[in-house]
Amino acid sequence: MSSDAVVREIADLLAEAVRSGKPVPPVRDRLAADDIAGADAVQRLNVRRKLAAGRRVVGRKIGLTSPAVQARLGVGQPDFGALLSDMAVPDGGVVPAGRLLQPKVEAEVALILGADLDVPEPNVADIIRATAFALPALEIVDSRIADWAISITDTVADNASTGLFVLGGAPVPLTAVDLRAVTMTLLRGEQKVSSGAGADCLDGPLNAAVWLADSLVTADDPVKAGDVILTGALGPMVPAAPGDRFEARISGLGSVRVRFAPEDTVSQEREGVAL
Repeated sequence: MSSDAVVREIADLLAEAVRSGKPVPPVRDRLAADDIAGADAVQRLNVRRKLAAGRRVVGRKIGLTSPAVQARLGVGQPDFGALLSDMAVPDGGVVPAGRLLQPKVEAEVALILGADLDVPEPNVADIIRATAFALPALEIVDSRIADWAISITDTVADNASTGLFVLGGAPVPLTAVDLRAVTMTLLRGEQKVSSGAGADCLDGPLNAAVWLADSLVTADDPVKAGDVILTGALGPMVPAAPGDRFEARISGLGSVRVRFAPEDTVSQEREGVAL
C-alpha cells in the first residue's frame, strides 16, 4: 500500500480540486500499481476531514455496476463511496451553478434501511429484512479528475465519483415491487436520454446491496438503520449542463426530478428552489 505521505498528497490534491473548481490530472500514477487499498485510504481521509468539518455520513453509493463500464476500466467488481449530509438535494430541487465540476446524471433505486446490516456474509434475505422501503433516485455523479479520465484507483480515491443525490418522496415497501423487473426512463426536458432495467444493475439492485453490505462488514464499517443505499445505475449516465431539467421514471417506484441552475444564477439564492 502507498505511504501515508502519498495518501495525504492525493487527498489534498482532490480536496483542492473541489475548492478551486478545477479538475486535476489522474491520480493513479501517484499510487503503487493497482493500489486499491491506497486509493481507499485517500477516500477515507477526505471523508474524515469532512466529518471533522461538521458533515455526517447518511449512506453509501455503489458505482461501476455496469459490466460495460467495468470492462472499460479493466475491473471485475463495483466500488463504493460515502454519501454525506450536504450531498442531498430535495426532489424537484435545484443544483446551484458551479456546485459541481463535471456533473452527469443517472437513475437508480435507493434503499432506506430500517435496521443495521452488520451480519457476516449478508444475503438477499438480510437486505430485504433490513430495508424499510425503496425510493426512485437520481445520482448526480461528479469527478475531480479532468475529462473523466478515470481508472479504478482514480474513482475509488475520489469517493467513487460521488457528487449529489436526489430521492423521490413516495416510499414503496419491497413487498410491493420486484426491483429486478423495474424499468427506467430518464428524461432531459421532454427528451428521453437514458433507459434501462433493474436487471442491468448487477442482475438486480438487491444483489448490488448484498455486495455493498458484505464489503462494508468486511471493512468493519457496516451500513446502519436510517442509511441511504444508492444501488447503482439502471442505465447509462448522461452529462448535465446549466439549465437542464431531469426526471427519472421507474416503474413501480414513481418519479424523481432535479434542475440545474443557469450559469448566471447566484447559487446561494437558488439552492432548494422547487421546479
